[in-house]
Amino acid sequence: MTDTTEKPALPDRLSINPRSKFHVAKVFEHDIRITINGKERFDVEEYCISEGWVKVASHKALDRRGQPLLMTVKGNVEAFYR
Repeated sequence: MTDTTEKPALPDRLSINPRSKFHVAKVFEHDIRITINGKERFDVEEYCISEGWVKVASHKALDRRGQPLLMTVKGNVEAFYR
């Protein structure tokens, strides 16, 4: 299957939360993959390539607004389109 649409460049920092200033809706129209330390992660909420971290939601803990608490995992981060 060939995709003829132009994919936007992936930003250095990206968040899936639409309330975040790092959310870019155009990027989420395509399938994105994130790897950290060579392992692909499917639960990434936010990433920063230059600082080398990803944020993932904790399993049960919620903040005072009912949103899941985010844990930071550090390492070599790569983002790419599938």
